[in-house]
Amino acid sequence: MKKIINKIFQTSLITAFLLSISTKVSYAVCPVCTIAVGAGLGLSRFLGIDDLATGVWVGGFITSLSLMTSIWLHKKELFKKTEKIYLDFSVYLFSVLLIFLPLDMANITGHPDNKIIGIDKLLFGSLVGTLIFLGSILIDKKIRKAYGKQLVDYQKVIIPVSLLAIVSLIFYFITR
Repeated sequence: MKKIINKIFQTSLITAFLLSISTKVSYAVCPVCTIAVGAGLGLSRFLGIDDLATGVWVGGFITSLSLMTSIWLHKKELFKKTEKIYLDFSVYLFSVLLIFLPLDMANITGHPDNKIIGIDKLLFGSLVGTLIFLGSILIDKKIRKAYGKQLVDYQKVIIPVSLLAIVSLIFYFITR
């Protein structure tokens, strides 16, 4: 099981790295943030942290990776403007399937004893991580709009990684 998780993690990290070296301008989601979220995911699984806390990082990673991929595809202008919303949804859905299908096949998800409020802990944590990551993008945009600039260097990285870390720590202590 750990070999499958490591392969998924390595593949995702390599993809994020390759996307990051091909970027030329700053986007809503930066490559450094994607790599940081991926590293957090790998570290939490390695340390044996509960799936609820790990799921937060999975959700953040999937969201970051799919947003970066969508932005990259938009820049290629392969799709009509009316199709872009479908592209974003398709990329996100593909990213979710790319992560969760192998986890399901390896019996990492779906255990009856690994649930919270009737939902698999990894899936629930992933949903929360997705919402936290999307919220962090909005927070960054509001700060930039209010002040006309970023307040600190790497603000786009600090906000989502900090929020994901805080929520995963809360989940970690809840499940101890």
